[in-house]
Amino acid sequence: MTAPEDIPGGSYSETTRGITITVQPFYLEDQSVPEARHFVWAYHVKIENQGTITVQLVTRHWLITDSAGKVQEVRGEGVVGKQPKLKPGESFEYASGTPLATPSGIMVGTYQMVTPDGEQFDARIPAFSLDSPHSTQAVH
Repeated sequence: MTAPEDIPGGSYSETTRGITITVQPFYLEDQSVPEARHFVWAYHVKIENQGTITVQLVTRHWLITDSAGKVQEVRGEGVVGKQPKLKPGESFEYASGTPLATPSGIMVGTYQMVTPDGEQFDARIPAFSLDSPHSTQAVH
């Protein structure tokens, strides 16, 4: 897992069986209302197949933890309504978001992938920090 300092906001990457997932979170000041305990982030995800076999993303599983320790679990089919199939060398990118009731938090998860022969495995989504300017300390 890496968090390069040269990318604004930082990005986080992790590779599982040739599938590299890179996430870059962004705090959305214009959609947040700190006085109402409503803090919103967007995150950009890039999924790259650096392996030798085609894979398809079938489900997602997220754990979203705010700075008060409240955990929200999210499971579902695909991402943004799609179940992308990635041949070796291909990638898929999407953006999504999440609100929290605290000024910081952390997200981590997995994408369940399936190979053409039906083998399933979980590609790890790296843990990434959700830090707003209203946060008194970083979660990571």
